[in-house]
Amino acid sequence: MKSGNVFSGTFATEKAIKEGRAYVVIIACDVSDNTRERYEKMCEYYHVPLFFYSTKEELGHAIGKEYRASMAIVDQGLAKAIIQKINQEVTDIWQK
Repeated sequence: MKSGNVFSGTFATEKAIKEGRAYVVIIACDVSDNTRERYEKMCEYYHVPLFFYSTKEELGHAIGKEYRASMAIVDQGLAKAIIQKINQEVTDIWQK
């Protein structure tokens, strides 16, 4: 957050996606069905990888904020590192 590479909250996340600045979007698993569908369609249209992470409370906590339903990573290197970490964790889960 301090580096300015993470936009959080609905308005900021959607703006980053539509401006072509988002390299990856993460939304909380406990968002409404409408919100989930809106992000899925938006990210598909703008070709932005979309991941789901825990709850709104934990997503916010991960970036030093309160509740957050969504966030966009606008730094390509950071986004790549996050995607690699997520893929590794999924691989580890499947190997167990």
